[in-house]
Formats: sequence, C-alpha cells, structure tokens
Amino acid sequence: MYDTLKIFLFLTEKAFDDDGKLKQPKQLSINKVGHALHDHDPIFKKVSCSDKMSGILHSLGYKRPVIIQSMYIFKQPGIGGEVVPHQDNSFLYTDPPSCTGLWLALEDATVVNGCLWAIPGSHKGGLVRRFIRDDNGVHFDKPSPAYDQKDFVPVEVKAGSLVLIHGDLIHQSFENQSSKSRHAYSLHVVDTQGCKWAADNWIKRKVDPEPLYVS
Repeated sequence: MYDTLKIFLFLTEKAFDDDGKLKQPKQLSINKVGHALHDHDPIFKKVSCSDKMSGILHSLGYKRPVIIQSMYIFKQPGIGGEVVPHQDNSFLYTDPPSCTGLWLALEDATVVNGCLWAIPGSHKGGLVRRFIRDDNGVHFDKPSPAYDQKDFVPVEVKAGSLVLIHGDLIHQSFENQSSKSRHAYSLHVVDTQGCKWAADNWIKRKVDPEPLYVS
C-alpha cells in the first residue's frame, strides 16, 4: 500500500506561457495545496480537528467520522481555473455513500471571482459515476452526463461562511477572471461506522486515519 495523502503544491495551468514559463510570481500561480494539510500542518490540523468541526459532523449524524482530504484553494485573480460539474462521492466513495464536503470561505465568494455553483436537489438523484484507481491508473468508470447550465445556481457567501456539500450534490465553479482572489479551505469527511471505504478509491493510505470522535 502506498500513501497518496501528503502535502503537495499544484500550480494553475494558465499560470504558464507557451514556453512553459510562469507569467507571474510563483505565489500568484498556485492553484491549491493539498491533500493532507489536516494531517501534517499543525495550524490546519488544529482547525480541522476542532471541537467546532466535530460538533457540526455530530449534528449531521456522523458516528465515526474521518477526514479523508483537505485543500487550500487559491482561485487566483485572472487565472483561477474552472472546476467542472462533479459529485464528491465520485472521488471519495464509501458503501453506503457518506461523504460531506466542508467548504470554508476565507474571502468573499461571488459570481465575479468564481464562487461555487450547484444544482438544487441534485443530491437526491444518487451517484452518477466514480473516479477509481486500478491497474490502468486513475480514471472515471463512465463518461460524464451533459448538464444544463441553466439548472445551476450561484452559492455566493461572505468570508467566514461554511458551506456544507452533500456527497451527491452536483456542483462546479467557473474561472476567476476578476482582479480578486477567492481563497477557501476545503475538507472532505466520510463515516467509518456502518460505511466501508472502497478499495478502488483513488486515495490510498498506508495507515487508516484516526476518527475525529466515536459515538
């Protein structure tokens, strides 16, 4: 078993020119940092494993929640990339499905700087497809459906707001073409009591993560 959960820095695709050189300072070229800030960085671990986070998950009915991944998302001004429509359960599957995303806005998120968009009620339609790791590498098990953009509504929030995302909710975000960044911290949690982590998930860990609590 190998461990895919460390801390990596990912650069934004549009940060590079045709010759593969950065078009702006490196600190303005970062797409995100992930996927294990909650494990390896003391500040992010303190926030992620706080009593407040545990209280939120307890109110949602989690019995033995574990944080599967964490990301600091920059959504840089002018070059912050698009995130296509997806469901979090596609990437972080348990049987039965149990993933919830906790998306903390660190700056105001608006339609101008690339806020989240979601299809209301889409979580009731079930999981559409999965992203798996097998002998052929990582890939989706089926093509993406075609979504009508008219069905999406913006999720504009102020800095400090926490957005809870059901694992089957179809959501996306557009490019940030504004002059303002849209920083956010994102956690994804699954239950490990009565729910089995899928062996073919793309994330592999050498050691099972510790639960935030057991109830």
